Amino acid sequence: QVQLAESGGGSVQLGGDLRLSCTASGYTLYMGWFRQAPGKEREGVAAIYNLGGSTYYDDSVKGRFTISRDNAKNTVYLQMNSLKPEDTAMYYCAATRAPCLYPCLRASAYQYWGQGTQVTVSS
Repeated sequence: QVQLAESGGGSVQLGGDLRLSCTASGYTLYMGWFRQAPGKEREGVAAIYNLGGSTYYDDSVKGRFTISRDNAKNTVYLQMNSLKPEDTAMYYCAATRAPCLYPCLRASAYQYWGQGTQVTVSS
């Protein structure tokens, strides 16, 4: 079992930046960030392959969000720049110890989930 602890959410204005962090209690192969806005389905935002460092992004965040990792700390980060109101959602960290199909942004591929951290962007 892997426990995930997220931090870093908050409220910012249009164009602002936030960084989310997620620390895993054990070994993981892929880690990802998902978000869910009220009344909408959970969607994959970004994912990273912990062994090789390959990254994957949803088109809606490419060029604005960056996922990175610190394997020594078992921590993954999501740097979110140029935030928009449509980025407002609960953000969840997820992890899997199994291989996943490109682009690793399907929620069904992940077995472990954090409790979520709220990101609110106002205009």
